[in-house]
Amino acid sequence: MSKIEARLQELGITLPVPAAPVANYVPFVRSGNLIHISGQISNDGTGRYKGTVGVDVSLEDATEAARVCGINLLAQMKAAVGDLDNVVRVVKLGAFVQAGPDFYDVPQVVNGCSNLMVEVLGEAGKHARSAVGVYKIPLGFAVEVDAVIEVADRR
Repeated sequence: MSKIEARLQELGITLPVPAAPVANYVPFVRSGNLIHISGQISNDGTGRYKGTVGVDVSLEDATEAARVCGINLLAQMKAAVGDLDNVVRVVKLGAFVQAGPDFYDVPQVVNGCSNLMVEVLGEAGKHARSAVGVYKIPLGFAVEVDAVIEVADRR
């Protein structure tokens, strides 16, 4: 068992089957040693993390929704590289929070995903990021996060 797989098991995290695209795009694209992972929504299969943060979704639930996005990103990373030990670094996260008109704690929401990356990947999980409040997210979900990761050279 790989180091990262063991860490996931220790944290009680089971990666889901990576989500299939819902439109005309691919889940990830590799260019050299960088992999760009398409946005992963806060879908844990229950529909729990839908809605507008600050209106019908609490800060706490939104933070958990961002964590769900992170778990979905890890599933896509595994699909892209096979062994998560091949992830050299999470370079950047781009996060979108479906935020109500008076909700300004978008960075705190996105910490749900950022903290997960560091929990699972350690130093390699530390990243640059954008955290943006938006009007709508596809399919009504509360949070969406995309990623750029660096992977070990496959030569």
